[in-house]
Amino acid sequence: MSDQLGRPLRGHELIADQVQRLPTRPGVYRMFGEEEQVLYVGKAKNLKARVSNYATLNGHTNRIARMITETVAMEFVVTDTETEALLLEANLIKQLRPRYNVLMRDDKSFASILVAKDHDFPQILKHRGAQKRPGEYFGPFASAGAVNRGLNTLQKAFLLRSCNDSVFENRDRPCLLYQIKRCAAPCTGVVNQREYAQLVREATTFLRGGNREVTADLSKEMEEAAEALDFERAARLRDRIRAIAHLTESQGINPGSVEEADVFAVHADGGQCCVQAFFFRAGQNLGSRAYYPKADKEELPATILGAFLSQFYDGRMPPRSIMLNQEIPDRELLGEALGIKAGRKVEVSVPQRGEKRDIVRQALVNAREALARRLAETASQKRLMQALCQTFDLTGSPSRVECYDNSHIGGTGMVGAMIVSGEEGFEKNRYRKFNIKGEDVVGGDDFGAMNEVLSRRFSRLVKESAPGQDDWPGLVVIDGGMGQLSAAKQAMEDQGIRVGPDIEGGEIMLISIAKARREDARGGKTADRSAGAVAEQIFAPGRDAFMLPPRSPVLYYIQRLRDEAHRFAIGAQRAKRTKQISQNPLDAIDGVGAARKKALLHHFGSAKGVSRAKAQDLMSVDGISESLAQRIYDHFHPQG
Repeated sequence: MSDQLGRPLRGHELIADQVQRLPTRPGVYRMFGEEEQVLYVGKAKNLKARVSNYATLNGHTNRIARMITETVAMEFVVTDTETEALLLEANLIKQLRPRYNVLMRDDKSFASILVAKDHDFPQILKHRGAQKRPGEYFGPFASAGAVNRGLNTLQKAFLLRSCNDSVFENRDRPCLLYQIKRCAAPCTGVVNQREYAQLVREATTFLRGGNREVTADLSKEMEEAAEALDFERAARLRDRIRAIAHLTESQGINPGSVEEADVFAVHADGGQCCVQAFFFRAGQNLGSRAYYPKADKEELPATILGAFLSQFYDGRMPPRSIMLNQEIPDRELLGEALGIKAGRKVEVSVPQRGEKRDIVRQALVNAREALARRLAETASQKRLMQALCQTFDLTGSPSRVECYDNSHIGGTGMVGAMIVSGEEGFEKNRYRKFNIKGEDVVGGDDFGAMNEVLSRRFSRLVKESAPGQDDWPGLVVIDGGMGQLSAAKQAMEDQGIRVGPDIEGGEIMLISIAKARREDARGGKTADRSAGAVAEQIFAPGRDAFMLPPRSPVLYYIQRLRDEAHRFAIGAQRAKRTKQISQNPLDAIDGVGAARKKALLHHFGSAKGVSRAKAQDLMSVDGISESLAQRIYDHFHPQG
C-alpha cells in the first residue's frame, strides 16, 4: 500500500487508510512490523471506532506510539460477537506472542488426576494436556509433586490400579503394589468387577468433595467387620480411613465457603508484575502458583490481570467462580466468554466481604512477597551479567544464553542438547534436544556431533528470524575444550553468524569450559589447589585458555549452565534409549496401526505370542486380512 508518490504507507498514515474500509462490527485486528513480525493483537466491539484511535500519534503512551510507528501492515477478522472476539484474541496472543501485548510467560499445562473410564477396571493416573481420554478429571493441581503425593495416598485409601492396560492384561499374579496394600489386584481376580467398581465410586466421590460421606461409610463397614470378628478386614478399612484423613489434612487451608474457584491477585512494583493464583476444587486447596506476565512498565495492573486471564483459560476449563483482587476491564464480558467455553455459568467477581475477601487478600500478600523475592533475584542477576560482560569484554548484556552438550553410551544413541538461560533463570520451555543424524558422525565423535547440532540450530534461526530478536542468543557456552570450541565456531560461521564480543553489533560471543589438565591446574595463578577442588579452564576465540578465581560468581554461573546442559543431555539420551527398548515389534509392520496392534495383543497376549502364530491363526483376528496375516508372519519368519 502506498501514497500518491508511490511511497509505502506505514504508521498512523497506514492505519488511517485502513480505517476507511473497516466495518463497525466486532472483530480482531493484528498489527505487523518489518519481516512480517506480529507487533500487536487486539479485539474490538467496533473495529472501525477502535482502530481509528491509532490513526494519530497524539495522546498515546510511549509504548503505543512506538507500536504505531513500527506498523507496516494490518489484518482484520470480523466476528459475530465481542465475546467471540475476546476468545480469538486470547488464542492468537498465545500462538503469535506479539511483543506489544501482555504475555503470559508460563503456559505449561497443569497436572490433574484422571480416573480413566475406557476399561472395565478403571486406572488412576497423573494427566497433563488435552483431556481427550474418557474418564473423570480432577484438578488442576498447582504442581506435579502435589499430584504425586495425592496419587500415593489415594492408592492407599482406595486401592485403584495405576498400571497401564498392557501390563494389566498380561499379569498372572499380583504385583508389588498389592503386597504393600496400594492396589486391589483386579488384574488377577483378587477383587471382581463389582467390588472394584465400588472402590472407583468411593474414590470419585472423595475427589468431588465427599470425604465425610466416604469416611462415614467406611467407618460403618469397619464397625460391622469388627462385630463379625473379621478383624483382618476391619484393619484394612482402618488403614484406608487413616489414609483419607491424611490426604484431607495435607490439602492445606480449606475454606468452608469456597467449593470450586480460582483466585487471582495482581501486584506491580519496580517495573515488574506478579499474578498469584490459588486453586480450590471440591472444597480443597490444591495449591498456588505465581506468574510474572511480560508487560510494558506503563501498563496498569488491572489491564495486565485482564489480559493474563483471557490467555490463562485458553486451553483450560474454567471453574464456576473466579475471584480477583481488583476490577478489570471487560470483567462481565470475560465471564460470558468463559461461560460459553465451559458450557455453564462462570462468575468473575471482586469479593468485598467475608471469607472470600480474606482469601483474595491472602493471595495479594503472596503476590507482594513473591514479587519482592523476584526483584531481589533480578538485582542479583543484573550484577552477575555486569561481571560477565567485564570478564569477556562484551558490549552488551546477553538477554539469552544458550549452552550445548552431547551424550551417548559407547558411541551409540548420540543426542545433542541445548538449554536456555534468560534474565530470570533457566527457561525450560525453550530447551531443545537433537538426535544426531549425520552419517559422517561416527560413534563418540563429539566434534562432529557438536558441529551438526549448531549447524541445525543456527541454520533454522537464520531462516526464521533476524539478529536481535528474542530467540537469538548473545552468548553461547559449549561443554568441552579447544576442539569443541573450534567445531562450534566453524559451524556458526558456516551459517553466516559473526562470532565475537560485540553483542550490540549483532555478534554472538562463544566460549567453552572444560576441566583443567593437571599441569595447567598446578601452574595457573588463580587455580584453586585446595583439597578436593577441580580447576576449570575457559576457552574463547582469539584468547589463550584462562582460569577464573574459584569463588567467582561468573565461574559458578558458567558451571551451572554446563551442569544443566549435561543433566538435560543425559536425560534426553536415557529417554531415547528407553523408547527404543520399549518399542513393540509390531510397530515396524506396514498396515498394523494402533487398532490392529491392540487387537493382535488382546488375542495373543503379547508380541511374542503374535510372532509364534501361524498365518492362518492371525487371520482369525478382526481386521487382519489374508495378505496382512502373511505379511505379519513373514516379518517374524524372514526367508533365509
